[in-house]
Amino acid sequence: MKKYLFILFLVLLSAFIIIQFFHPTKNISTDISIYKNDISTIYIIPDSVHQILKTSCYDCHSNNTQYPWYNNIQPIAWWLNHHVKEGKRALNFSEFASYSIRKKYKKLDGLIKEIQSDKMPLSSYTLIHRYAILTTDQKEKLINWATVIRDSIKTNTPADSLIKK
Repeated sequence: MKKYLFILFLVLLSAFIIIQFFHPTKNISTDISIYKNDISTIYIIPDSVHQILKTSCYDCHSNNTQYPWYNNIQPIAWWLNHHVKEGKRALNFSEFASYSIRKKYKKLDGLIKEIQSDKMPLSSYTLIHRYAILTTDQKEKLINWATVIRDSIKTNTPADSLIKK
């Protein structure tokens, strides 16, 4: 029995070592043109709100992720890569200007609801990144900022263009 456990251990150790050579592509862009579709190109973001977004949102919701040291260990890097892809699919601040007006409205509405219900940032993220936990004041600033923009879209856009046809 000990021999089989030892063989199993060696197989698992070998698999662990082998997977260290396979890393997903990192979400880091050095291309300055990535900012042409950034939300800041079409909406004013107060410095305080921008700092909150950078600290608590941009790692998963932009085209530039600040990776922690443990991202170099597999399978953690795959798991983080999946989270970043899902986050960008849900909302990408780096591509926000390219969204349709309806999509901008829906994304801002979703952002407001996610923050109000304490679903963002994810607890799996804030578990390690304690600095990303939003205070009540930070939540209020983000919600107020997003609400102003969302409401201005609603005011300045024909109602039928905000509804899915």
